[in-house]
Amino acid sequence: MLGSSYYSRMPIQPPSRTLESPLRDSIDTLAADEPPTIVSLSDIHGYLEEARSALLTLTDHPDTEPVVVEVAGQLHWADNNYVLVFNGDLIDRGPDNEGVLALVSRLLREAPPGRVRVTLGNHEAMLLARDQFGLAEWYCGRASDADRRLYCEAIEQGYVVAAYEGHTVTYAHAGSPDPYDVTAVNDSLVEAATELSAAVGTDRDLPVQRRLPDDYPTVLGTGDSHLKGPTAGLVWLDFSHLPADSPPQVVGHTRHDSPQTKGSVHCQNVIRNTLDRPGGEAVFAETPEGVSAVVRQADGTTERQPLA
Repeated sequence: MLGSSYYSRMPIQPPSRTLESPLRDSIDTLAADEPPTIVSLSDIHGYLEEARSALLTLTDHPDTEPVVVEVAGQLHWADNNYVLVFNGDLIDRGPDNEGVLALVSRLLREAPPGRVRVTLGNHEAMLLARDQFGLAEWYCGRASDADRRLYCEAIEQGYVVAAYEGHTVTYAHAGSPDPYDVTAVNDSLVEAATELSAAVGTDRDLPVQRRLPDDYPTVLGTGDSHLKGPTAGLVWLDFSHLPADSPPQVVGHTRHDSPQTKGSVHCQNVIRNTLDRPGGEAVFAETPEGVSAVVRQADGTTERQPLA
């Protein structure tokens, strides 16, 4: 479903300063004294109200501090000891893509550096490669060249990344069955964004879009027989191709009715499969001791569920 309106410029506006490695890539810089809890949410897909419900599960749970506070109908950074990870696919399908992007932009600007992280989802990758995928009926396919340059800039500044290293797991939209170096894949995404940004609006634009998955396969690679097939990269791989002995990670991308665990891989894509009933929205919370889900129940209460 398309958004209710379309802005001429994509409203993701991180701070103007660049977020350098290691703060860009890892919790380590922030965890020296009092390790923050990492809260993560994936696959919002333009469903702003469901995203609000998920983010407010911590507010509504009796044993957790809020990650956001509501003021005059808007969510703002709560200034507690958290890192908040939006684990890909902010856009497409839902009714309020602009509202979701405005929320993420606001939290990026309000939170201290490194406290809000955004990983690249396949729908953001399709926005960057707008002409290659040609999905004019979706928000990503209607992005202007200015939108695409802005998103490239957010990658180059370190606010949108391929992966983020937590306490015990790594966050990426679709994940990998094999170990990888987080700084290396984030550097490669910056290289891809810089190359694409220089080509946007020129006669090199479409050839560069088509070449990037082959040039940067660990991040942007698509499967040989299917976009989400077993050879796909961190943005595209289907959960079914992550074996139980994969490295510990939190992913989204593949839809489920409830949080899923396979070995040390945890999938948090639950919003779209619970749209037709009350509750079901969830965030994950990671401490050095492990990962749990905080899930909205049908009666509006929230329940914390350890993940095996």
